[in-house]
Amino acid sequence: AHRNDRTMREWWLLVGLLCIPLLAVYLHIPPPQLSPALLTWRSAGAFFTFRSNNIFYRETYGAVGSSDVVILLHGFPTSSLDWYKIWEPLNRRFNRVIALDFLGFGFSDKPRPHRYSIFEQASVVEALVSHLGLTEQRVNLLSHDYGDTVALELLYRSDHNRTGHLTINSLCLSNGGIFPETHHPRFLQKLLKDSSFLSPVLTRLTNYMMFSKGLGDVFGPYTQPTDAEFLDMWTGVRFNDGNLVMDSILQFINQRDEHRDRWVGALTSTFIPGEFSSIPFVPPNPMLSFSFRKLVQRSTVSVLDEHISHYPQLEDPTGFLNAYFSFINAF
Repeated sequence: AHRNDRTMREWWLLVGLLCIPLLAVYLHIPPPQLSPALLTWRSAGAFFTFRSNNIFYRETYGAVGSSDVVILLHGFPTSSLDWYKIWEPLNRRFNRVIALDFLGFGFSDKPRPHRYSIFEQASVVEALVSHLGLTEQRVNLLSHDYGDTVALELLYRSDHNRTGHLTINSLCLSNGGIFPETHHPRFLQKLLKDSSFLSPVLTRLTNYMMFSKGLGDVFGPYTQPTDAEFLDMWTGVRFNDGNLVMDSILQFINQRDEHRDRWVGALTSTFIPGEFSSIPFVPPNPMLSFSFRKLVQRSTVSVLDEHISHYPQLEDPTGFLNAYFSFINAF
């Protein structure tokens, strides 16, 4: 019995010793330094305050003689940097190109604890539009992934004449789980959004390798980001401890199920004159494409090459822009 006790003690000691480095990692891994690309992006932008949080946005003036404005709404878990490859061409077509980092993303504040919601992100966009003096202006929305759902909430408010709503000229959604029934969250996303006790541990233990593997899976085989791009995306997540709010932000998947009628309804019943929705679908998702064509009568659907996957604006910027310009020039 005495020997068993000693073996037990030694075993616990070993477990304890193993836990110390893990605990150290758990408590603090310093975030990566901002790369020159990220520093340049941040210095080209500005901040405004929304309910005492700082929100990062970027705005440039381009096409002279045009009053067209485009607002870009990024996806999860990345940031406004997603649009960098198409920024200049958009600037040649639009008078003002505007993008923001949603609350909890990129260079914006990442309060915690905080109940992140699509409704609040839509209010952030409205506040930015008001901050930039564009309340009376018809704006074009170009969104991706998480940003699609925010765009649908903005569309709902616009249709129902909510105070402070945007005046939407056109809406282009790309690659998002617009119809919850055709969207399948990844295993880690399910764990993070649904397991309250595991989430704090998982958010702290998620590292660059896990992140780049998970994100790499949603890019096509021939259009993978470079190591530098992966690192910039991860740095954006880690900035202001954004990894620690992932589980809270991921509640948007549950919100999409809960408010499906409101958001899909906004898409199917919108009556803004001359407004269309276009989805460059990538990868070709027959189920999604079919749902969209069936439910949204006045839509144009563009499908890019099948080797392009979930981030068309980064994987095939030229194809993405061509699809977008042919859509925007049609009305």
